[in-house]
Amino acid sequence: MVHSTPEETFRRLIDLLLAKDMNAVADLWAPDGIAEFPFAAGSSPRVLRGREEVRAYLAHYPELMDMKEVAALTVRPTDRTDTVVVEWTATGRTVATSQPYLLDYIVVLTVRDGRIALFRDYWSPLSAAAAAGTLAGLIDSLERKDA
Repeated sequence: MVHSTPEETFRRLIDLLLAKDMNAVADLWAPDGIAEFPFAAGSSPRVLRGREEVRAYLAHYPELMDMKEVAALTVRPTDRTDTVVVEWTATGRTVATSQPYLLDYIVVLTVRDGRIALFRDYWSPLSAAAAAGTLAGLIDSLERKDA
C-alpha cells in the first residue's frame, strides 16, 4: 500500500468525488475508519463506522449532487503529522432541481497507514438541504423531533 500524507489522501478524495467514483472514495477509508458529522440533523447519520458503512452512505450521492468544482481548498497542518484540518468549498448543481449550489466544509482528517482513520466533517445541514432541495423535509423532521 502506498503511504500517503493526510493532505495527499484528501486531495485524492476530492479527485475521486469529482470523478463520481464513490467506491474508490470509500476505499480510501481504513476498514475500521470512521466518518463523523457533528452537525448532522434530521435523518442524516452522525457517525459511520467502517469502510462499508461509508460506501453505503456514498452510493447514491452522484444521483443527488453533481459536484463540479472545488472553488477553494486550504489545508492546515496540526501538531500531529497524521492529522490536518481542511477548509474547502464545493460548487455544482443539485440533480433533482438543476439549481447551482456552493457549500463550505471544514474537515478534520486523520490518516493511518495511508487510509482514512477519522474523517470529521463539519458542514451545514441547512445549507446542504437547501442545495439538495430538501430543506422543507429537514425542517419537518426537526419539528417532529421536538414535538
